[in-house]
Amino acid sequence: MPRKAEAPVCSGQDMLILKRWAASKTVEVRLSERADYVLKSIEGLQDSEIASLFRTRPNTVAKWRKRFISLGTDGLYDDRRPGRPPKYPVDETLKSILELLGQTPPKGQAAWDGNAVAKELGINKNKVWQILRQEGIHLQRQRTWCVSTDPMFAVKAADIVGLYLDPPEKALVLSVDEKPSIQAAERPSGYVMTKNHQIVRGIKSACKRHGAVNLFAALEIAAGALKTKAAEKKQRVDFLEFMDQTVTGSPEDAEVHVILDNYCTHKKCDEWLDRHENVFFHFTQTPASWLNMVEIWFGIFSRKALKSASFKSTSDLTQAISEFVEAYNENSEPFVWKKRDVRGSQLRNTIANLSN
Repeated sequence: MPRKAEAPVCSGQDMLILKRWAASKTVEVRLSERADYVLKSIEGLQDSEIASLFRTRPNTVAKWRKRFISLGTDGLYDDRRPGRPPKYPVDETLKSILELLGQTPPKGQAAWDGNAVAKELGINKNKVWQILRQEGIHLQRQRTWCVSTDPMFAVKAADIVGLYLDPPEKALVLSVDEKPSIQAAERPSGYVMTKNHQIVRGIKSACKRHGAVNLFAALEIAAGALKTKAAEKKQRVDFLEFMDQTVTGSPEDAEVHVILDNYCTHKKCDEWLDRHENVFFHFTQTPASWLNMVEIWFGIFSRKALKSASFKSTSDLTQAISEFVEAYNENSEPFVWKKRDVRGSQLRNTIANLSN
């Protein structure tokens, strides 16, 4: 008489799980089939009968029936497999990369990049880039810092930053500068598809130049609004004409504080200042033009109005500048001063010093 297989004993909770797995269309197919094996076994079918129903081997049915008896529903999952040992162990590879980055880069290169590291270590370049990304190491990104030799730098910088953070009561604070020689360049542009089927902006490398204009800009710190003037030249007389335009309309009893860099046209304006007793010039240190907040707006303006643009004349360029400023002022908001203090003492000789 043939021996009968041991029938599984199933709790109510396990029975609900088995039935849900067997009927589910979302769980793994192999998990659903194993639940069916156990359910049929609980009904009293033998391994060979179940194997015939599901067109599999009796040994397969017996394996999952026994695992369910021993481990319950957890036994129907596959055991974890060790797999093949990694070709590039992460810890060892990272250590090798960090040590290499502290050495002199290859001849002809000013700094290491991922491909040079991969070639030097003899490992796959994709693995190098993967490890660098995981560790947050960006070999091509840069941060700059300015060092002033002025012993009064902190005091002078505090004067300007103080105007941003805590201006005098009822005073108008302006950040003023110019963007020189903006080219009225005409060039065809559109969209192209690259070989890997990516759609990008296409711009002809050569352009036809139609002259240039200089842009004076005054950022009102409290409101974030702009006053601008396009001019053919950027001499002192042009600067002072712009200042006349800028301060016109401001109350005579209200102080106007103007933040400027050390460009020559901003200096030797004593005669003009004598006629405007309520206007005070504050100069950034050298080199510290980044203290002038209007530089932030110039960056926005360049990206949105000049990059990829085409102009057939300086008139077109001037009109485009005017339209951008008008649209910007409709939704202008003040910038928040949050310049991070960066010092040369923060430098480390190697990446490994920062990663450890």
